[in-house]
Amino acid sequence: MRRPASLLFAAFLLACTGAHAALDAKAQREITQLLDFVEHSDCRFIRNGSEYPGNEARAHLQKKLDYLENKDLVSSAEDFIERAASKSSMSGKPYQVSCPGGTQDTSTWLNTELKRLRQGQ
Repeated sequence: MRRPASLLFAAFLLACTGAHAALDAKAQREITQLLDFVEHSDCRFIRNGSEYPGNEARAHLQKKLDYLENKDLVSSAEDFIERAASKSSMSGKPYQVSCPGGTQDTSTWLNTELKRLRQGQ
């Protein structure tokens, strides 16, 4: 018995909607290292004027990362920093970190750490 082409097409579309490209092992490792860095630093994460400890900052960034991965919008650590860890997607305000040495944008802070991680490999 033959199935209508529309039924097969619908099944194909359904199969495709759940598929997205996964991060390669290097990108996944670097992003995990950056999230660990955020969680265990002595810095306070500043988002929309409020400060958060590292564990809450990590949880927030992980949620954003998960969303972006599901949309296939992250393929590197740089993508993670730019699209998830640099600014609020709600207000557009840049994220910052308040560290013992001063305050800076998280994009600068994380890009510096990424560079350090890569030099150590």
